[in-house]
Formats: sequence, C-alpha cells, structure tokens
Amino acid sequence: MLYRKFGKTGVEVSALGFGAMRLPIIGGKFDRIDEKATEAMLKYAIENGVNYVDTAYVYHGGMSEKVLGKILGKNLRKKINLATKLPTFIINERKDMDRYLNEQLERLKTDHIDFYLMHGLDKDRWNTMKDLGILEFIDTALKDGRIKHAGFSYHDEPENFKEIIDSYDWDFCQIQLNYMDTEYQAGLEGLRYAAKKGLGISIMEPLKGGQLTGTIPPAVDKIWAKATMKRTPVEWGLRFVWDYPEVNVVLSGMSNLEQVKENVKLADSAKPRSLTKKEKGLYGEVKDAYKKLVAVDCSDCKYCMPCPSGVDIPGNFRMLNNAAMFGSAETMKMVYKMYMPENERASNCAKCGECEEKCPQHLPIKEKLEEVAKTLG
Repeated sequence: MLYRKFGKTGVEVSALGFGAMRLPIIGGKFDRIDEKATEAMLKYAIENGVNYVDTAYVYHGGMSEKVLGKILGKNLRKKINLATKLPTFIINERKDMDRYLNEQLERLKTDHIDFYLMHGLDKDRWNTMKDLGILEFIDTALKDGRIKHAGFSYHDEPENFKEIIDSYDWDFCQIQLNYMDTEYQAGLEGLRYAAKKGLGISIMEPLKGGQLTGTIPPAVDKIWAKATMKRTPVEWGLRFVWDYPEVNVVLSGMSNLEQVKENVKLADSAKPRSLTKKEKGLYGEVKDAYKKLVAVDCSDCKYCMPCPSGVDIPGNFRMLNNAAMFGSAETMKMVYKMYMPENERASNCAKCGECEEKCPQHLPIKEKLEEVAKTLG
C-alpha cells in the first residue's frame, strides 16, 4: 500500500480509502447490512494497509456508523483514521450539532473522530450553518478533542467552493472527481485551489458510483483496447485520480471482498504522474465517446432557470444522461432519491412551457422531464 501526506495535517493516509456507503446488504434492504461480509472486507483492507475509513450519519439509513462501531471495536479502530460527517441538512439549531456528534461517537464506539466533515456543503447550506453557529461548534469540538481535524464534503459550483475554503481554517476537504467529472462541482479547478491552500484532499466517486465499471459501451471498449498496457475499467478509473499529486486518498465504496482485494492490489502502485501521454489521451477519447450517448443534449447553460415550479431542469437532465451513458438506471434511481430534493424533481413540472421558450437549443424540455420522471422517479 502506498501512502500520501494528508495536506497540512501531516497524517500519512493510504492511497485507497474504505468508503462505507455501499456495504453489502441483505434482502435488497439498504439498512440491513451484511455484518459478516462487511467485517471480512474491513479486516482484509486494514490488514493490507488501508488506514482511512469514511462513513456518515445517514449512510445505510443510519446503520453504517453502527455496524462500523461494532466491527472496529478496540483492535481495528486504533489502526485507522476514522472519518464521518455532521448531517448538515437536518441541523435546525446550534445544539443539534453537539447532539449529532455525540451520538456518532456513541455509534462508532470511539472517543474521537479523526477527520470530521460538514456533510454536503453548498453555498446556501454553508451560509445557513454559519448563521446557526457552526464555526463556534467546530472550534469547540476541536478544543475538547471530540474531533481531531475539521473538513467538509462539497456539492456545488467551483466559485462557491473557493468561498467556503476561504471562510475557515479547514484541515481537509472531500470532493467528487473522475475522468468524466473534471469540470463538475469543484472539479480539477477546486482540487488545485484546495491543494494550494494546504488542505488534505479525499476523493469521492472516482468510479462515478460504479458507472464507469458497469456496462461498457463497445465504442469505449475499442478505445481502451488501443492502450499498450491493458487495464480493467476499474483500474483506468482509479489510476486517473491517483495520477494527480494533489490527491491524497481516493475513497472507494466497495460492496464485496473481491472488490476490496482488487482495489488494494491496484493501490500498491498508485503513484502520481505515472500515466503516459498516450494514456491521458485515451481518457479524452473515452469521455467523448460517452458524451455521444447522452439522452438530452443539454449544455447546462441554465437559460431555462429558474423554473416557476422549482424544478432543477439541468440537474434532472444530468442524472438522466448519466443513466443513458452508463447503462445505470438502477444506480441513478438511488442517486436521484438521495440527492435530488423532492421539490426540484422532474415530477413537479407543470408543463407551462416557459423553459422551452428560453432554451437556446430548443430542446423539448417538457417531454424530456417526463422521461426523467418515468426513468428515475
């Protein structure tokens, strides 16, 4: 296992991090984690050098933290850096922050969280959290030792990412990055900005929720086949992110022991700047090939916004396109339910037609929103 320094914290973290959002489940029920299988996965990962485990209050309907607390116990806990997240989206007042953190410590059976994140920040949520006193909460939790390092995970535009970074002396952050999402949310621009500020950087969704490794279109297969060094889709995806020296730890939401073994093996050679010029060119070709499979040719210009009914039109189309490009409708249904607020979903479209009048590409927006609701709703 290779290790990288986690920004200004100075902590050496494994190149591969264990993400606990997609643990094996029983009977198709998201909140029924297969504890025996999860224990085997965690033990193998830790015994083979993984020292960063990431979870959150809401993962697996609240069961992820509880199961990790059982499995890690005293012996495994001391071998890892444990990361979890304050559920900012259900915080209503200052005292909620302490209540949730204390509950998480109890769930995880530990007296401290090594890396504590403010979960899923965007500009509006961050402003709300500041008004509720989150800066004082973070300072207090650091001072009393309940958390060792403070950070945040992010879901918004690049310019807002920079504002949040500059608004507090953060130790680290967590952003989404993969070869399809280099300009999405914080993206590469945010990666470099955070690194310049000395923050440790953990990467989520390096395989786009498994979409880059599922059903691979023939056109994409042909492109990968041109490479001198033959690799699996998993390896292509992880190596893209590991190639950036600014990246410290790459989180993988693994669901079975075979995936853990494969990813641990790949992490043994996860050196930055190891891709060749030809290999980097293949990523661009693959990205273009995927884009040709889009369901809606939306450029995300946002001329259609705001929608009188509150629908996030570009956001809905982005998720439909992901389902079309990667043959991953079932995965995207889960993502849609988790991340698309109910009041912004396609099903709220009133078919007023105002958006179609504004769209410079003259897209049949009403028709396509119906498709989103049918496919993902």
